[in-house]
Amino acid sequence: MVAFAKLRERLRQRAAEWARRRQGADRLPLTLARRRLYILPTRAGMAFGALVLTMLIAALNYANSLALLLAFLLAGFALVAMHECHRNLLGLSLLEADAPPLFAGSTGILHLTLQNASQAARYRVQTAVVDHPEVPVDLPPAGHAQVELSIHAARRGLQRIDRLRVSSSHPFGLFRVWTWVHAPIAVIVYPRATGSLPLPADRATSAGTWPRGAGGSDEWFGLRPFRDGDSPRQVAWKAYAREAPLLVKEYSSAGSPLRMLSLDAARQPDIESRLAQLARWIVDAEAAGELYGLELPGELISPHRGPDHRHRCLTALALYGSPDAAVSAARMR
Repeated sequence: MVAFAKLRERLRQRAAEWARRRQGADRLPLTLARRRLYILPTRAGMAFGALVLTMLIAALNYANSLALLLAFLLAGFALVAMHECHRNLLGLSLLEADAPPLFAGSTGILHLTLQNASQAARYRVQTAVVDHPEVPVDLPPAGHAQVELSIHAARRGLQRIDRLRVSSSHPFGLFRVWTWVHAPIAVIVYPRATGSLPLPADRATSAGTWPRGAGGSDEWFGLRPFRDGDSPRQVAWKAYAREAPLLVKEYSSAGSPLRMLSLDAARQPDIESRLAQLARWIVDAEAAGELYGLELPGELISPHRGPDHRHRCLTALALYGSPDAAVSAARMR
């Protein structure tokens, strides 16, 4: 059994490599054309075919016209099922694939958008990341559907999803049609946010940081979306009058902590543990509403706060020491 499983896995890998060479790289949006769809009978389909063949041989042996008619009807039924199964994927479009960042060791979500331009509904369309469970979805006529696939990230960095599988065995489950999509999908995986060290002491002024005001006055920080419980006096009514979303003025207190986080401050035995400690500090500082910056060799992120700043800092940690770091930094500018 072990040898058979290894042989099956080897054949599966060779088939996937052959399909990749045959199809080449894909770009989204992508429409599934006829030449890239593959179809084979399922186990139920092979059992059905063996039954029809046995019935045909018995009917010929006994010259039974009714048995011959039934055998031919069942064979025709199988051919129609094969055509309908193939048509269930033909012309289907994959519009976009996006996955929000996640922490190493956790499970994330890959969001897929499928579109059906046909006037016929598509049933039981199954999508999956290779080596992950399939997720079925039904697409209405001339409509689209959102699919959420689970992905797992083992370590930090830029995790690439090289291959997606789209398949279907509708109707009747006698045949299975499938294709592989080799789209350039990448997910940013943050380091694990672990570590027991307390946040380093705040720094009033240093190179690349913002000096804090004096005299106890608050400084203008920016605008953020309105949340339940915010005072109406803090709402930016002038911006709202210009048909902007409901925003709230935000100020940073002159006495609020301003922290610069660095690898040297994270006293851990190895680089991965230091990055995990920095990730823990960033998450804690953001949750506390503090101003924080990040110092890495060759990179300085000025103090700020907010979801975008948190993402920028954690991304710098995720790509630290990776050749993808320069590409990601250029995209964020």
